[in-house]
Amino acid sequence: MTSKRSSPQALQPGDYYFNAQGLMVFTEQYHLRRGYCCGSGCRHCPWRQGACGEKEKQKGSQK
Repeated sequence: MTSKRSSPQALQPGDYYFNAQGLMVFTEQYHLRRGYCCGSGCRHCPWRQGACGEKEKQKGSQK
């Protein structure tokens, strides 16, 4: 089986910002270029209502 994941992409302007806590936050632009959902529940995930949202629901029900 072949993985969708490829080598890391170089960051481009608009791919991320730093929040008030100093953490890097990836934007929707970055996620769309990457092309898949990692399932981590990212703030700007364009697939949040799809597979990513389902994984988050499952994680919450296991606690």
